[in-house]
Amino acid sequence: MSNWNEDPKVAESVCEAAEKFGFFQLVNHGVPLEVLDGVKDATHRFFGLPAEEKRKYSKELSSTNSVRFGTSFSPDAEKALEWKDYLSLFYVSEEEASALWPSACRDEVLEYMKRSQILCQKLMNALMQKLNVKEIDETKESLLMGSKRINLNYYPRCPNPQLTVGVGRHSDVSSLTFLLQDEIGGLYVRVNEGKGEKDGWVHVPPIEGSLVINVGDALQILSNGRYKSVEHCVIANGSKNRISIPIFVNPKPNDVIGPLPELIAAGEKPKYKNILYSDYVKHFFRKAHDGKKTVAFAEISS
Repeated sequence: MSNWNEDPKVAESVCEAAEKFGFFQLVNHGVPLEVLDGVKDATHRFFGLPAEEKRKYSKELSSTNSVRFGTSFSPDAEKALEWKDYLSLFYVSEEEASALWPSACRDEVLEYMKRSQILCQKLMNALMQKLNVKEIDETKESLLMGSKRINLNYYPRCPNPQLTVGVGRHSDVSSLTFLLQDEIGGLYVRVNEGKGEKDGWVHVPPIEGSLVINVGDALQILSNGRYKSVEHCVIANGSKNRISIPIFVNPKPNDVIGPLPELIAAGEKPKYKNILYSDYVKHFFRKAHDGKKTVAFAEISS
């Protein structure tokens, strides 16, 4: 992205990747490498805390819904547990984060979120212009990036990796997800879904200093299907501990999402109904990870 301002082809290739693949990696993105290293170190520091210290942030003991430490994804709905611990932090304000987020990782996480905000706005502007949405006004800003959640994921070395997964196959409910992964690898993306023999899974190779961006269901719905959210999963690792740090950029919970009015005004037939974003998210978390079935919840049946 070093030539973002001088070379329009860079923005074009981002939009093309969002349409064709729903997943792409960025280098020279403007988020300093020391900030990326800082948040990775902070993630290891948090998960290295004694178990009783981490448990203070569990569902049973956490003083706020904005901070949640847990193991696996949806234990009540899953048949086999995913091999993952996580700390999930919902960003409300700097003041709340300072008061409630764990001190072991708070400052580094906030700095990473702040530094990635400019990148997020650049990408959203380019993606909207490609849809002939000329301006991101306040309403659209809320729909596209009105709320943020960051997860610190820790995938411990797994003694029987063939019996479990790190994360089951799913697409994200976000508008965009910004993923920082370490050098271990294990993230797989589905390509050519529904195309017979070409349908398969591709490993996303870790590239030092890169960020992996993927389109989420919310942007697929808002773009009326132009941008694609894609199934992905994480394979458990038999020899090494792995971390990853996704920022989920989302609509606000009380936003109603549906195809953007500009697209319908231009004559497109809506593929999705209008739906309260918090209802969509609740539907996602009610069940185990199951591919891309959540987005069907919003489709208009033909």
